[in-house]
Amino acid sequence: MNSSSTQIHPTAIIEDGAELDSGVIIGPYATIGKNVKIGKGTEVHGHALVTGHTTIGEYNTIFSYASVGNIPQDLKYKGEPTQLIVGNKNIIREFTTLQTGTIQGGGKTEIGDENLFMNYVHVAHDCLIGNQNIFANVVQLAGHVTIHNKVTIGGICAVHQYVHIGDMAMLAAGSVTVKDVPPYCMAEGGRAILRGLNMEGLRRRNVSSEARNALKAAYKVFFYHGHPTIEESIASLSELIHFQEVKKFADFIRNSKRGVAHPQNIHREPSFEG
Repeated sequence: MNSSSTQIHPTAIIEDGAELDSGVIIGPYATIGKNVKIGKGTEVHGHALVTGHTTIGEYNTIFSYASVGNIPQDLKYKGEPTQLIVGNKNIIREFTTLQTGTIQGGGKTEIGDENLFMNYVHVAHDCLIGNQNIFANVVQLAGHVTIHNKVTIGGICAVHQYVHIGDMAMLAAGSVTVKDVPPYCMAEGGRAILRGLNMEGLRRRNVSSEARNALKAAYKVFFYHGHPTIEESIASLSELIHFQEVKKFADFIRNSKRGVAHPQNIHREPSFEG
């Protein structure tokens, strides 16, 4: 333990072997397990649990009653020392559960930087989460889910195992997605379908108007022009593929294992605002 400016409430339980960097704050009745490493400036509020083979980066905030690093809810798990790795500057609100990986899934659950997990979010085993994502209250991620970067998932959403959600996508509140959601898209529904591009999110992220227009064209090509194969759709975008956003969009669809969500009405081309 690096005791320099570290603050530990006298009622907290810090098991032998835990490693706390400088500036860590541990609140009342919090519990830190013996195989936990916590980076500098991270604050663990009262009654939170950080356990398992868990590494927490710098300047995170873990609120009361969060359970971070507990074992996976998977009957195949037999006590192996799998990991949870959390990056920097994440906000983990009350009653959130972040679980370690399984041997079958690669042995770790991994979370990047600057994510917001609101109350009651569940991140299951072997999930991979990028940076600057927002998970509203009661979002439930099944095992092996991949969330890319700058994704927004509305409250009370569920994401099926192995689903991927691409950069800057948005999943509307109350949705359930069993298919991959391509980058820059909005999806909604009990079995979520695409509802167009996340134009407001693209503008807020300073994506150029030229790139936005290129994405509109790509969206129409993939979902409305009726090319028989993905490769033919990509070939028809040869004049636009130099936009990194279009390339990422096309590559995501090409590489999807579960298949991607589609719009409901594939016979009428969408009109986009912005």
